[in-house]
Amino acid sequence: LMVWLRRCTHYLFIVVVAVNSTLLTINAGDYIFYTDWAWTSFTVFSISQTLMLAVGATYYLTFTGVPGTATYYGLIMTVYTWVAKGAWFALGYPYDFIVTPIWLPSAMLLDLAYWATKRNKHSLILSGGVLVGMSLPLFNMVNLITVADPLETAFKYPRPTLPPYMTPIEPQVGKFYNSPVALGAGAGAVLSVTFTALGCKLNTWTYRWMAA
Repeated sequence: LMVWLRRCTHYLFIVVVAVNSTLLTINAGDYIFYTDWAWTSFTVFSISQTLMLAVGATYYLTFTGVPGTATYYGLIMTVYTWVAKGAWFALGYPYDFIVTPIWLPSAMLLDLAYWATKRNKHSLILSGGVLVGMSLPLFNMVNLITVADPLETAFKYPRPTLPPYMTPIEPQVGKFYNSPVALGAGAGAVLSVTFTALGCKLNTWTYRWMAA
C-alpha cells in the first residue's frame, strides 16, 4: 500500500508542478503584446521562465534520478502551452505571430549536466543552473525574431494581455532596451542556481513527507 501511495503521490506532484509552471508562464511568450516595453518584458519574462523551468525540471529530475526527465518535463510544459496558445489562434491571430517559449534546449542542458557529472546534485545546481539561465533568453530571442511583422500585427489586433490602464501614453524606451538577451542571461545565470537548488530541496521535502 505504501509503495502504491508513494508512486501515486510522485505522479500527482509531477502533474501539479508541470501544470502550475505552465499556468504561471502561459503569457510569457507574449512579449510582443507589450509593444512599447517589449524588451523590458522580455528580460523580466526570461527570469520568470527560468524560475519555473529550473525548479520543476530539477525537482522531477532528482526525484526520478534518471537523466532525460528534465527534457520530458520541458516537453510537458511546451505541449500545455501550445494548447493554451490555441486560444490566440481562435481569436484570429496568425500562426506566425503566436510565440510559445522555448524550454526544451535548456531542459536538455540540465539533463546533460546531471548525466555528465554522474548524477552529482551539486554539479547539477551549479553547472545545470548556469546553463539554463544563460541559454533560455538566447533561445527565446531566436524564437521571437522569427515573428512576422510584429508591430503591424500587434496593432492590428486587440491586446488582451495588456489592460488599457497599463498602456503607456506614448512609446517608451526602457533601460533594458539595448541588450535584453544579455540582461536576461546575466540575471538568469545567477538566479537559476538558486532556482535549481530549490528544486532539489523540494525533492528532499517530498521524500520526507512520503516517508512519514
